[in-house]
Amino acid sequence: MGMDRNTVIGFVLMGILLFLYLFISTRNSQEFEKQKKHYDDSLAIVKARQESIVRSQDTSSAKTASAVIDTAKGFNKAVLGHESTVTMENDLIRIVFSNKGGQPKQVELKKFRSYDSSEVKLLDPASDNHFSYSLNLDNNSAQSTDLFFVAGKPQQNADGSQSLDFTLPAPEGQSIVHHFTVHPGSYMVNWEIQIQNPGKLFTGNNLNLTWHDEPMRAQQAVSYEKRQANISYYTQDDHFDYISRKTEAAFDKPLRWIAVSQQFFNTTLVNNDGFSSGGVKWAREVSDSSNIIARVDASFQAKLNGGSSVSLPLQIYYGPNDYNILKKQSPPDLDKILDLGRGFYSFVRPINVFLVMPVFDFFKRFFASFGIVIMLLTIVIRVVTSPLVYSSYLSGAKMKALRPEIEAMKARVGNDQQKVSMEQMKLFREAGVNPLGGCIPALLQIPIFFALYSFFNSSIELRNQSFLWAKDLSAYDAVFRFHFSIPLYGDHVSLFGLLASATNFIISLYGMSMTTPDQNNPAMKYMPYIMPIMFLFFFNNLPAALTWYYTVSNMITLILQFVIQNYIIDHNKILVNIQANRSKPKTKSKWAEKFEQIQESQKKVQQLKDRKK
Repeated sequence: MGMDRNTVIGFVLMGILLFLYLFISTRNSQEFEKQKKHYDDSLAIVKARQESIVRSQDTSSAKTASAVIDTAKGFNKAVLGHESTVTMENDLIRIVFSNKGGQPKQVELKKFRSYDSSEVKLLDPASDNHFSYSLNLDNNSAQSTDLFFVAGKPQQNADGSQSLDFTLPAPEGQSIVHHFTVHPGSYMVNWEIQIQNPGKLFTGNNLNLTWHDEPMRAQQAVSYEKRQANISYYTQDDHFDYISRKTEAAFDKPLRWIAVSQQFFNTTLVNNDGFSSGGVKWAREVSDSSNIIARVDASFQAKLNGGSSVSLPLQIYYGPNDYNILKKQSPPDLDKILDLGRGFYSFVRPINVFLVMPVFDFFKRFFASFGIVIMLLTIVIRVVTSPLVYSSYLSGAKMKALRPEIEAMKARVGNDQQKVSMEQMKLFREAGVNPLGGCIPALLQIPIFFALYSFFNSSIELRNQSFLWAKDLSAYDAVFRFHFSIPLYGDHVSLFGLLASATNFIISLYGMSMTTPDQNNPAMKYMPYIMPIMFLFFFNNLPAALTWYYTVSNMITLILQFVIQNYIIDHNKILVNIQANRSKPKTKSKWAEKFEQIQESQKKVQQLKDRKK
């Protein structure tokens, strides 16, 4: 198809316009590039001249920088200083002090190794940890952690301790000295803040101290270590408390000490004179890729007296959560940092302190393997509680003997559940059987269960102790790892967890075989399968010491069940005793009378409802 004249002219004009546009754009672009190059060249020349001037100035200032700092007076020297460090140590800890803020910068525990085989660090320069307080510098205010103190030299004292002073440069008549003392064989560091003329340095004679702490990972199972982290504190009125689920707390009463605790170590600030008020906010680190356990911000107020010279006696504990060590410290109740039963479970703490721990300490004197010690402790606990187990099994045997009569009664009465309950209670009373006889002994064993759980979960002695395939009894024994994480289960397989779950399953099956299943509740036949699966998820992330204890305990339970059922309990004698009890005159207990009255009242109410219908 041919094009008409107008169409051809239109295409020619469009071509001319496109050519002109490209020509002008290219020319403008070239011009812009020339201008940009000229600007960059000019900027480079200016920058080179500036750097030359700065280098010239730096050369001259470098010669006089030290002199400027040395000749500075008062607070100017505190602002202009350079950071330097001083190290002090004893047989337990190594502390690196910094003149910036005049405080510890790094703390290492010599007798404990971290997950990467290095010494455990309770203060690490890689994280942000510092104490600070606000003070008045002439007409301005500053934080002590930003100021440079003048570091003295460590002094050896007559009692074997070491002392170190950090002095804050200040105008004449004012001074602040941080006096640190490290004693041999101690994790406690004394920190005395000595102040001259506090009225000029602190507004209203109030020293407002802040503490930011970021405890670092020390365990292989970092997620479990984070779950064990908590804050505990002790007030002047002899009250101990802690926060684990909450994220903040206010101290309405004078505070004696506060501890930032991870699974096996803690850092504790102590003020024997007491902080007048304060508060703390904290949060566990949620990312498993981070080596920081938690982030803590605490603030305290100390009221200084009106004298011209005052001191604030503080102490800092950098050390393990070891009951015997914490018990010997001068601040009261510092051993409660160790969770041997607290809060709702505080009733189990005496069981741990007076039963579990003494037996554990006794066996560890004779056996180097802590796995064997745990096994022997479990055997002792089960022997002590065996009378309760026997009572429970005996009650179960009586209930089993009455099962045929109960089933016959249910067939006779029908679906009237109230009448079934009344007839069943009557049958139990005639036979002299307590329907709660099997439950009460089991309930009495619960405190021991929680006591052992808290003990094995907190015992630092189990840390890095191997047994069989478990490399560390204080962490889960991962015999296989996935490349992914199963919800609620984890990214590994704990063999002790599998054994504990398997023995639970066998116990459930054996228990079901020894009783007649309730035909009115078909779901009961699935319980032996459901509970072990639930325990499998629970056991997989527990420390190997706990799952090894559960495995041994379950094996002992199986043995006791077999021996008691087959060699101790005489089932024929049980039937004879039941018949003998039926021939005896019966007196109802007040509880039984009350129960029957309630059932009778319910029956009458139901009859009235039926009549209305």
